[in-house]
Amino acid sequence: MLNTAVKAARRAGSIITRASHDLDKLTVRRKQQNDFVSEVDHAAEDAIISTLKEAYPDHGFLGEESGYRDKEAEYLWIIDPLDGTTNFLHGNPQYCVSIGLLHKGVLTQGVVFDPNRDELFTATKGVGAYLNDRRIRVSKTDKIEDALIGTGFPFREIVNVDDYLRMLRNVMKTCSGVRRPGAAALDLAWVAAGRCDGFWEIGLSPWDMAAGALLIREAGGLVGDLEGEDKFLDSGRIVAANGKLFGAFLNLLNARA
Repeated sequence: MLNTAVKAARRAGSIITRASHDLDKLTVRRKQQNDFVSEVDHAAEDAIISTLKEAYPDHGFLGEESGYRDKEAEYLWIIDPLDGTTNFLHGNPQYCVSIGLLHKGVLTQGVVFDPNRDELFTATKGVGAYLNDRRIRVSKTDKIEDALIGTGFPFREIVNVDDYLRMLRNVMKTCSGVRRPGAAALDLAWVAAGRCDGFWEIGLSPWDMAAGALLIREAGGLVGDLEGEDKFLDSGRIVAANGKLFGAFLNLLNARA
């Protein structure tokens, strides 16, 4: 199943890369405030689903652009064909393809493909996380003051901005640095690879988080919602870090002062 997901991700990556050379020719539609979609998103998602469906016709799908297909299936693929569409449309090379698989509600496979760097992040439950076939681990940073933290602004749910700014203020005052690259799935993959020590965001969708969350867990890290529970796919609020930082990071994000 992982090999099939990799094949699908690379097919989507090829579509995205070809389109990146002619950005001015793309038709772009605004889905909602600060949320855009182009024909590239749709073409990439169609390529992913057709590849997976050919191999697994009985599986279900949840795609960012197409929604649910066979929602109650035992296996459910969760797909973001182009995470970081706004970056892509501006020629900012920070975007990726994200494919995760739920089996009876449990994350079992994850692929995040960065076509700009030709970096393929993969994970299978119980087998580990890899970057281009090399095993990866979360960072060993053990003090929150030394941590480099990734985040994403609540661009869809502006109503949450005050709550988010409180968290951001706490993190900026305490940690060594904050980064906001603009593609949550890739941010999570970077936590798995130890390039960031932690990540949090609110207002996400399942396709933003599924593959990256499994990558982090298989790389030895922890993932949860703002209460530390395993409900982030439902709440859209995710916190991730290595095991040494996770508790302190949660406390920092929830601190009121």
